[in-house]
Amino acid sequence: MSDILSYENILPIAPLKIAALEGCRDLVQRVDHYLVRFRQKSNQNFQNTPNFQGYHEDSFMIRSSCPRFGTGEAKGILYDSVRGADLFILADVMNHSLSYTVCGHKHYMSPDDHYQDLKRIISASNGKAHRINVIMPFLYESRQHKRSQRESLDCAFALQELVDMGVSNIITFDAHDPRVCNSIPLYGFDSFNPPYQFIKGLIKAEPDLQFDKDHLMVISPDEGAMERAVYFAGVLGVDMGMFYKRRDYSVIVHGKNPIVAHEFLGDDLSGKDVIIIDDMISSGESMLDVARQIKERGAKRVFVCATFGLFTDGFDKFDDYYEKGYISHVVTTNLNYRNPELLSKPYYVEATMTKFLAAIIDCINHDVSTGRVNDPTRRIHNLLEEIERDDDL
Repeated sequence: MSDILSYENILPIAPLKIAALEGCRDLVQRVDHYLVRFRQKSNQNFQNTPNFQGYHEDSFMIRSSCPRFGTGEAKGILYDSVRGADLFILADVMNHSLSYTVCGHKHYMSPDDHYQDLKRIISASNGKAHRINVIMPFLYESRQHKRSQRESLDCAFALQELVDMGVSNIITFDAHDPRVCNSIPLYGFDSFNPPYQFIKGLIKAEPDLQFDKDHLMVISPDEGAMERAVYFAGVLGVDMGMFYKRRDYSVIVHGKNPIVAHEFLGDDLSGKDVIIIDDMISSGESMLDVARQIKERGAKRVFVCATFGLFTDGFDKFDDYYEKGYISHVVTTNLNYRNPELLSKPYYVEATMTKFLAAIIDCINHDVSTGRVNDPTRRIHNLLEEIERDDDL
């Protein structure tokens, strides 16, 4: 990525500052490390000029917190100045490991709690920062993106609320349905995807993986993931297939119609490696059912790729399916909180997004097109060409 990180003679829109909510500070510290390295190599001739004040720093992170009263009420505090800064606020709304006390009782933080803390930090910085940008890797309430009956439109309302509070740009990753940006058509909204990082993680885990039509196929586990699978298969030059969920629309269980069966549409899978791609693993039930059916159709190995690994029902069934050979690897990004137990699983592969996220922040702070850092097609092709050259040696 070194060829796209130079911003010589390009002035940032304002001095860069980053505020990390408690749920994602470990991730942001690693992002900050990359940003410091990027800036050390860029615009070195202007280190002592007024226009580039604050450009070369040892850290761009500022101190912030959301302490709570005994009743559970909270407030947002910034301990460092953000006046005139291009402020990036990062929040992991899916970090369920944090807790707070209400009248002596322990409560774990929900996405609603994280979202409220995000608004508190925005409120603390409003009227002072030059520009406010919010980065939510997992977009808050993104699974409730459309109305099919008398329902609330939580994601659209949240986006409108954020821009009403003064947020200029909202950055997320692999939004469940990026068309939700239609709720804020006059404001910045970017949803980035990790296909390059998936491929890089798979190659590291399985160096013998062959990227051609005879040995590999990409599968969409449902209709919603079709666009991701079409792109993935197209850029790799392989065939794709899909499953569609047959539901019982006469029954509602846990707010949705239960899945009766997964039906497959696609070519013969015999002897091929298969990549299943989706935006998230929640309980993982449907993903695992698809993996089992793929193996029963003669697939060689099954790799599950999902941007967010939530694992809301734990890992027991994933462990069982790995032992039975239904899945070979599960690849997720490091953009959200992951249970430490997951990191020790023999089938788990991390698609590291830290450097990419740092490059996105650096790009937006310089107010240049994000196309400079978001070209996965070219990067995937370059990576595959490198593999071919190594095989020819």
